Amino acid sequence: MTKNQKRVWKLSIAIAIVFTVCPVSNAMHIMEGYLPPALCIAWGAVCLPFLIKGLISIKKIFEDNKKAVTLVAMAGAYVFVLSALKIPSVTGSCSHMTGTGFSAILFGPCVTAILGIIVLIFQAILLAHGGLTTLGANTFSMAIAGPALTYGIYAICKKMKVNRKVSIFLAAALGDLFTYCITSMQLAIAYPSAEGGVVASFAEFLGVFAPTQLPLAVIEGILTVLIMMALESYAKPELKAVGFIRVEETK
Repeated sequence: MTKNQKRVWKLSIAIAIVFTVCPVSNAMHIMEGYLPPALCIAWGAVCLPFLIKGLISIKKIFEDNKKAVTLVAMAGAYVFVLSALKIPSVTGSCSHMTGTGFSAILFGPCVTAILGIIVLIFQAILLAHGGLTTLGANTFSMAIAGPALTYGIYAICKKMKVNRKVSIFLAAALGDLFTYCITSMQLAIAYPSAEGGVVASFAEFLGVFAPTQLPLAVIEGILTVLIMMALESYAKPELKAVGFIRVEETK
């Protein structure tokens, strides 16, 4: 990053810290108007550093690897389609696959944050799925927290030389589940239980999500593996360009 880019990124981190520790914060697509204004602002602020880093990363990818443009576009379309297939829930949210594991494995969580927020904006406006006031919360859970865990799990599995297909499955499935853990936490903070507070509320929200989200996470893991297998067969140059496949693996 250039000095100016580093300054902007550090400023965004400072803004995130200010808003998240601010006293007013006391007052999976979460629907429009379901969160208090203070929490909407706080979650939006938390997303800022990741989004700015994501913009810088995407710019670098496009400058260094023209072949990666197709993969980035494909990853964004994949997120849009999978996350639009929703199962309504009684919690004011819904259950659905996230589709972010594919992008997180290829490009990392920050690039995925950009793709995710673009998808969430379109879905909020065109499909009434999620909302603009809850955009920050939804972006953090689906496009930042989940992808970050996916990226971390895949990196650890790769370092431990776990079978690639198993690594992709675990990373995508657990990243999907983690998204809903974060969503449950967000809802619990906004609506703590009268008895037991945030912890009890978190358990209740998570319990509602679990029956539908567990099988969906498994399905997403399998789908991600299948897509990666197809790309390894038909798009090796592109995968090599983004570093997913090392040069020696193609020889």
